[in-house]
Amino acid sequence: MIQIVKSSELEKDWFSGRTFTGTNEVVQSVIEDVIQNGDKALHLYGEKFDVSSPKDFLIPESELKAAAENLKKHSPDVYDAICYSHELAYKFALKQKDSFDDFEVELTPGMFTGQKTIPVEKAGVYVPAGRFPLVSTVVMTVTPAVAAGVKEIVLCTPPRVHPEDKAAAEKAGTGIPGKPFTGGKPYADEGIMAAAYICGVKKCYACGGSQAVAAMAYGTESIPAVDVIVGPGNKFVAAAKKMVFGKVGIDMVAGPTEVFIIADSSADPAWVAADLLAQAEHDVVAQPVMATDDELFARKVSDEIEKQLVLLSTAQTARASIDSCGKIIVCNSLKEAAEIANKKAPEHLELAMKEGSERDDIQNIVCNYGSLFIGHYAAEVFGDYAAGLNHTLPTSGAARYTGGLSVRMFLKTVTTLRAQNGSEGMKKSAAAAGFLGDAEGLAAHANAARIRL
Repeated sequence: MIQIVKSSELEKDWFSGRTFTGTNEVVQSVIEDVIQNGDKALHLYGEKFDVSSPKDFLIPESELKAAAENLKKHSPDVYDAICYSHELAYKFALKQKDSFDDFEVELTPGMFTGQKTIPVEKAGVYVPAGRFPLVSTVVMTVTPAVAAGVKEIVLCTPPRVHPEDKAAAEKAGTGIPGKPFTGGKPYADEGIMAAAYICGVKKCYACGGSQAVAAMAYGTESIPAVDVIVGPGNKFVAAAKKMVFGKVGIDMVAGPTEVFIIADSSADPAWVAADLLAQAEHDVVAQPVMATDDELFARKVSDEIEKQLVLLSTAQTARASIDSCGKIIVCNSLKEAAEIANKKAPEHLELAMKEGSERDDIQNIVCNYGSLFIGHYAAEVFGDYAAGLNHTLPTSGAARYTGGLSVRMFLKTVTTLRAQNGSEGMKKSAAAAGFLGDAEGLAAHANAARIRL
C-alpha cells in the first residue's frame, strides 16, 4: 500500500537525485571493445546479451515498410495512433524551431553581429525493446530530428529473430535469452520498425545495449558515427551515453520515471490513482507521488489505487513501485505542496485542481518540472503518447536545470561577425581588443587587433 506521510515527515534524502550505479566498469570495457574491434565486437555482445545476432545490422527499408503495412492492415487503430502522434509532435517541433530566429544586428557602426541556427548533420536514436517495446519513443526521438532538418538519422534497437529464421531457431533451440540465433537476417520489433518507417527513418540497425551507443558515437564498419545521441534505455545504456558525452552530444542521462501530482479536493480519486499507476507500471523503481492538503482525499486515493491494482496486467511491477517508491504527502496548504514540488523537481508535474485563482497561483509558483499538466483533463499519459509534447524528460531532479528533449537538441546556435573597414565600430573594437590583449599578456592577440588600424 502506498505510504501516506505528513509534509513535516519528509526526509532530506528524499529530495536527492536517485542514482543506480555499478555498471561503469562493464560499460567502459564494452565501449573500448567497440572502438577497437567495430562490428566484430557488436556481434560478440549480440551473442552475449540478445536473442539474435544477425549477420548484418542494417535492416532493409523494405522491411520497415512491410512492418508499417502489416500494422496498418492488422492493427489500424495503432497505426493511426502512431501517425496522429507523429503529426502532432512534428507540428510542435516546427513551432519550437520557429522560436530560434536567425538575425544580424549592427551593435555599433560598422560592426555586425549575428546568430544562425543550423541542424546537426547526423543524429543517433536509441529505442529500447525490453519488456515493453517503446513504439512511442520512436515518435518522440525521431520526429524533432526530422523537424530540425537533420540530414541523416540513425536508429538502433535490439535485434529480434527474423520471421524467415524462426523455424531454424526453434529447431536449434535458439532465439531465446541466453541462446541467441546467430547469422540470420537483421530484424527488430515490428512495432518499432513500423513507427520508424512512419516517422521517416531510412537507416535502422538491429543492434542494442551499450554497444549500440558506442557504435553510434565512434562508428563501426556498418554503423556510422553521429553527432548527437538521444533516447532512453536501461542503466547500461544510460551509463554508455554518459561516457560518450563529449565525443557526441546527448539529450540527458535519464533515470526511472516519476510523477508528482498536486491535487485539491475537486479531483476525482479514481483519476488521480490511475495517473499514479500509469507511472508505477513502468518500473519497480518508478516514483509515483501525490501531494494534497486534504487528508480524507489522500486516503480515498490510496483506497482507489488498491482497487485498480488488482485489475492491471502489470500489477506486479506497479505494486512494487507503489509499495517501495510511492508516496502521498499531506501538506498544510497547496502552496506548500508547490514548494515541495519545486524542491523535488519531478519529471512530470500534474495540477489536478479545479480552474480558478488558486490553480493559477500554484501554476505561477511551480518552476521545476519536465512537463506540466494543468487541470483535471490534461492527463500525463496524453503527453506520453499523443499531445505534441515530448515524453523524453529529465528525471532525478535534473528538471532544476534543464527541460526535456526537443528540436533544440538537434540544432546548433552559432554566431557570426562582419566588420566594415575603417568604420567607427571596427576601430573601437580593435582598440579595446588591443588593450585587453595587453592586460592579459597576450601580445599576439593585441597585435592581431591593432594591425587592422
